[in-house]
Amino acid sequence: MYPTVYLRRDRKPRVEAGHPWIFQSEIGRIAGEAGPADIVRVVNHAGAFLGVGYINDRSQIAVRLLSRTDEEVNAQFFRRRLLDAWSLRKQTVGRSSNCYRLVYGEADGLPGLTVDIYDRYASVQVLALGMERWTDVVVEETREMLGLAGVILRHDVPVRQLEGLPLEVRFATAEFDPVVAVQENGFSMTVDLWQGQKTGYFLDQRENRAYIAPFVGEAAVLDCFSHTGSFAVHAAGYGAKEVTAVDISRQAVLGTLKNAANNGFASTIKAVESNAFDFLREASDAGHAYDVVILDPPAFTKNKHAVPAAKRGYKEINLRGLKLTRRGGFLITSSCSYHLSREEFLGVLAEAARDAHRQVKVVAVRGQGGDHPILLAAPETEYLKFVVAQVF
Repeated sequence: MYPTVYLRRDRKPRVEAGHPWIFQSEIGRIAGEAGPADIVRVVNHAGAFLGVGYINDRSQIAVRLLSRTDEEVNAQFFRRRLLDAWSLRKQTVGRSSNCYRLVYGEADGLPGLTVDIYDRYASVQVLALGMERWTDVVVEETREMLGLAGVILRHDVPVRQLEGLPLEVRFATAEFDPVVAVQENGFSMTVDLWQGQKTGYFLDQRENRAYIAPFVGEAAVLDCFSHTGSFAVHAAGYGAKEVTAVDISRQAVLGTLKNAANNGFASTIKAVESNAFDFLREASDAGHAYDVVILDPPAFTKNKHAVPAAKRGYKEINLRGLKLTRRGGFLITSSCSYHLSREEFLGVLAEAARDAHRQVKVVAVRGQGGDHPILLAAPETEYLKFVVAQVF
């Protein structure tokens, strides 16, 4: 029998509604000895069962629920969860892509775990102490299930320190070349699993990159915050006559040039090493214009307190982007900041349009791909905003 966590009577019924997190302030008492990362049963103040999960008294999120069934958590449990996740991805990831998110943490019933697949390799990220104990099981079950050639652990995310976990990047299997080639929407992309952004690549935009096809044909395209050129390659592949990809990272620029060459677009894509804010300001001040402007910046805020500053940043780049878009052309813009809501992001775009003296017609508002499913009871699982707007 697992130790039992009793919740306070006076808390909000968030857990009963399906949210998998239990905060320290919501715990009334614990019956039995529960050490860090141990599995516990969770009940309400009256003893009614709510779920089983793992506990960490070092974290503000004290318990993360794994199941709403009173069951044993063991290797077989994780195998079932991984099989369920794989079944969903087989339905949501097209055959023209062999890179996708296999496990999206809480949304797949495995809180604190990310598993990204890059062809025959996996990049695994564990963000919670309770999940750390099961890392070897996750790696072995995933490797066996998908017949993987290698797995790397990308444990270099600062949030791990809040759980009392070290930062590291290491191989979980025999070493292999971490620079791998994958197929996304039929295009070849080179991904560095050891030091690339996130787990190596921005998989959450896969469906949105395919969505730009109708808007970029014969267009002059500006792609800012381009990373290794994923949007640039898609734009060129969908018929853009020229693409300018801008990123502040020299490594990212070299990656863009490599991906452009690998797909036969070396003459179409020009990669520029520059601060995107500076490039946008200088280009708009100089009166340059493009048929399509793509903005895919990193998150400008990691907490609620930084939202005002983030709004200013988003307004600045979108105002400049609007000024750089020819009338009748398209601004394609994103935010991956969870703390900035969809409504707030659209409000920022409206303010930018007003100050840029442009009219904006929103064609689409989209989110992350189907391999990043949203758990309705946990709004934290929905974060990406992707807007296609025609500019007049």
